[in-house]
Amino acid sequence: MLRRTLLGGAAAATVASPALVRGQEPLKMRLSLDTSAAHTRTLQMTSFAQELEKVASGKIKVEVFHSAQLFRDRDVGKALRQGGAEMGVPGPWNLTGIEANLDITQSPAFYGRTASEVYKVIDGDVGRTLNGMLEKKLGVHILGKWLDLGASHTFSTAKPLNSPEDLKGLKIRTSGGAGQMVRVKFFEGVPNFTAWPDVPLALSQGTFDALFTTNESVKSAKLWDSGVKFTLQDHQFFAQYIPMLSETFWKKLGPDLQKVVTGLWASKVDVWRKDMAASQTESFEILQKAGIKAVTPDAATLEATRKRLMTTQDAVIKELKLDPALVAQANAALGISGKS
Repeated sequence: MLRRTLLGGAAAATVASPALVRGQEPLKMRLSLDTSAAHTRTLQMTSFAQELEKVASGKIKVEVFHSAQLFRDRDVGKALRQGGAEMGVPGPWNLTGIEANLDITQSPAFYGRTASEVYKVIDGDVGRTLNGMLEKKLGVHILGKWLDLGASHTFSTAKPLNSPEDLKGLKIRTSGGAGQMVRVKFFEGVPNFTAWPDVPLALSQGTFDALFTTNESVKSAKLWDSGVKFTLQDHQFFAQYIPMLSETFWKKLGPDLQKVVTGLWASKVDVWRKDMAASQTESFEILQKAGIKAVTPDAATLEATRKRLMTTQDAVIKELKLDPALVAQANAALGISGKS
């Protein structure tokens, strides 16, 4: 009987030991991106992954999937909710089907704005409200301040761009969301949506003849090889990415590791923003050296165009299904009263 008891205890220990080993294994975090390996966002997030493993003392193992190897940004929200990934950093334009108010930066008041102006809105009460809406609807945890991509401008293949009026008649690729579609229509262009990984081929095949994107993105994909020849540096909007963890993974981390992840993000995001700004400036120089002819509208032109856009504000709010009170709050943060 004693022998049977000892053997039973040994068997139980044998069965339990794999579970104990598994309990000591690091939590696996798959980070999904659709930008290329050379893109600054990918480089920054790869650095974040490497440093997170260190500061978490090996308790988290991060694998970065770039170039849409795992998911395109338009699909990553669903993937986080369904367990296909643990982290994503998509642009809000990819999530407007889930929360329409994320298109607020496509409203007229944001045209031609600088990074510091946008921060007044997105780093403030409006941004916190947007984060709360997204967390509730998507079942994610927003890690902290949004990551910068930078000012999105207009680029074309055949038609020279010298002023905002030159967008008329162009078939313009957008990165997603109804807001960019509305913006293209305002300039009397024809909107097109093409996912970023497909842009180089689509450009070379003539699927569209212009696009809204950033200098960094043009440089990282070498879009001059795909036919881009002109750019109007018109600050159509300031693009950012939202750092999201699946709520399931966030809960698995527990309080201690949650503090580690949040603290690391908070300590890095402002540095990343500065680095991205520098990369955008460097990219602008590189694309000009590659032969892309650039025109930069002066402040008066941008302001005049924004005033024209503001006359459409009520229609835009209605079409994009934006909360008028939230738009008013954003406008106030930008120093705009009423519809002026």
